[in-house]
Amino acid sequence: MSEQTEHSPEESFISHLVELRDRLVKAMYGLGIACAALMAWPGPSAIYDFLAKPMLASLPAGSKMIATGVISPFLVPMKVTLLMAFMLALPWILYQAWAFIAPGLYTHEKRLVAPLVISSSVLFLSGVAFCYFLVFGRVFKFINEFAPTSISVAPDIENYLDFIISMCLAFGVTFEVPVVVVVLVRMGLVPLEKLKAIRPYVIVGAFVIAAIVTPPDIVSQFSLAIPMIILFELGLLIAPLFVKATQAPGSTESNGGN
Repeated sequence: MSEQTEHSPEESFISHLVELRDRLVKAMYGLGIACAALMAWPGPSAIYDFLAKPMLASLPAGSKMIATGVISPFLVPMKVTLLMAFMLALPWILYQAWAFIAPGLYTHEKRLVAPLVISSSVLFLSGVAFCYFLVFGRVFKFINEFAPTSISVAPDIENYLDFIISMCLAFGVTFEVPVVVVVLVRMGLVPLEKLKAIRPYVIVGAFVIAAIVTPPDIVSQFSLAIPMIILFELGLLIAPLFVKATQAPGSTESNGGN
């Protein structure tokens, strides 16, 4: 850990709580600014219409979604706006989290903050975009084609919101696999060779996770499992380079060794 002026345990604990509070407040300010900007333009209704496009495209011409709750037409677009604001402010929120940890790191370790913040944000947003642009259309088409002709498909907007949130979060989180691999290797928690050795289990695990978090069609399951496997392999390639770049001068660390 970096050298610090000696403080009593109580003073150190309180100072950490104050710092944590300040970082949380700054993160909430960023989220609030992003939310206010989206409320002004393009507005909650336009944002929800954008998210509803994949479902509407799979419905018969002229079909619309329904709102069964009294305040759903107001509440659901507001929730969607908050979700979009969170994704917009994600780099700032992650930066505040890493900035809270940074004072306890060595100078060479602080070099990992910017790459991890940027890569975590890009990978999460890439997972969400992948889900929206490539997965939703196939999933909704499969579900609506599977429905018997005696059923009129008219999705409720609250159920639709819950579904897209769970799917977007699932893809966003699973796209963080390279970051997880890099952190495990860099912190010395799991050697690189051990991760390479468990590759077959990772492949099976990717398909199991995909089967759990996606609808029961093979297209959406492969759409999640295959990127997870590719991203795991990407993490294995990047981890040694990252370890080398963040080592202390003259260090003989071998966390990313062969």
